[in-house]
Amino acid sequence: MVFKKMLSAFGVGGPSVDTVLTNPNTRPGLTLDGQVNLVGGDSPAAIEQVVIGLVTRVEVEGHDTEYAGTMEFHRMAVSGAFQLAPKQELSIPFQLPVPWETPITDVYGQRLHGMTMGLRTELSVARAVDKTDLDHVAVHPLPVHERILEAFQRLGFRFKHADLERGHIRGVQQTLPFYQEIEFFASPQYAGTINEVELTFVTSQRGVDVILECDKRGGFLSAGHDAFGRYQVSHADVDRVDWAQVVDGWLRETTSRYGSLRSQYGGHGHGHGHGRGHGGMGGMGGMVAGAALGVAGGMVAGELIEDAFEGDFGGDFGDFGGDE
Repeated sequence: MVFKKMLSAFGVGGPSVDTVLTNPNTRPGLTLDGQVNLVGGDSPAAIEQVVIGLVTRVEVEGHDTEYAGTMEFHRMAVSGAFQLAPKQELSIPFQLPVPWETPITDVYGQRLHGMTMGLRTELSVARAVDKTDLDHVAVHPLPVHERILEAFQRLGFRFKHADLERGHIRGVQQTLPFYQEIEFFASPQYAGTINEVELTFVTSQRGVDVILECDKRGGFLSAGHDAFGRYQVSHADVDRVDWAQVVDGWLRETTSRYGSLRSQYGGHGHGHGHGRGHGGMGGMGGMVAGAALGVAGGMVAGELIEDAFEGDFGGDFGDFGGDE
């Protein structure tokens, strides 16, 4: 499937940009392949740089406020400076590496409610930068992600929502400036102890840190609270274990203790943090996080990107029974 977005850059008569993805579907650790097609305008243009970048929506929490903004979290120059003649047609191929920590946007062919992802193209001409609208990108889970998500479904959990929180999880080797939270309603067998569960994957080339935040129910003489657990799994373990049994063990272990260790998020220090946790179960611990990838952080302004997110991305979680 090919996605094309046309833009007449820098006004009438300027060069136009057409970014074409060979396939908008990818997974963490793979690539997005495509080409940027340029057509010269009515006069010669001194192109300074052509850049592509992955853009998503991130939640930012402060002391008293919470808001969502668009963030470009990974970018790559596909061309340096060159001259584009009037009406000249030029195609620039690219292979954009997808960071291992890139959040999952689609499961079983359905968009996760709350997730957005797009590829943005920038064309710099004579000190002016034009940011095109976004090409839709779908990031599918790796096999180990799929097994864990399937385990939650087999255990009766219902998908609620997914989003990205700006910040870092204490004790986890994290390269992106945000982390994903996939939220579930508790299944009946856990309803006596858990209200909801938030699942976070921090993925590397070697495996995945799995962070659980369980909203524990209060008892007759005790208030409810959050309990945290952190577990490490290897990609090599994907077909070696009964994942429903493993996830059940994680949940029971996590809810048996109080997660008093909190993480720190971008200096805000709000109380919605993850605990430091300890190792995995059944020989599934002890990984080394993967090599760091280049990241270009910072919130991206512009109504064009906001409009693209609002207009193009929707859907639900299909088999997981997405509730808004």
